Amino acid sequence: MSFADGNNHVDAETLLRRVHDIVANAKPIPLSNTVRLDSKEEVLELLEEAIARLPDELREARWMLKEREEFLAKTQREADDILEAARNRAERMVQRTEIVREAQATARRTIEEADDEARRLRHEAEDYCDTQLGRFEIVLARTLKTVEAGREKLRSTPVVPQDAPELDAADDAFFDQDSE
Repeated sequence: MSFADGNNHVDAETLLRRVHDIVANAKPIPLSNTVRLDSKEEVLELLEEAIARLPDELREARWMLKEREEFLAKTQREADDILEAARNRAERMVQRTEIVREAQATARRTIEEADDEARRLRHEAEDYCDTQLGRFEIVLARTLKTVEAGREKLRSTPVVPQDAPELDAADDAFFDQDSE
């Protein structure tokens, strides 16, 4: 069951939730607290796919930050152009100071609006990144707890080979190392 072929829209969180469901729904071994994981290959494949997709999602977050920086630079250039135009116009129209004042006010408003928009975009990008990383952290923490619990169960349950001969209690009592 490969998620790499036709399911590129599935994100890392969904894959990790699938692993969690598989582990959580694993059937217990009779007369034991240990669970049997029938789909080890599927779990490993899902985990590998999730690991492979995390960089894509982080790359998307970086892309959003880059877009924000480009927007800020473009807005700053536009603001600089407006200021330069206002200065040139003011020099040509010294006798019309009111026009110069209006141009400067427009330039200030444009800069303030650009700064406000840049601040808003930065907060949105940071919030998005924080939300995504928080989700990843929760899913990874849950998966880690599940894996640790499974490993702890495996460590605490002795494995008895099924083909080992069963010893009678009486045989144990009379076992002698020196006899052959």
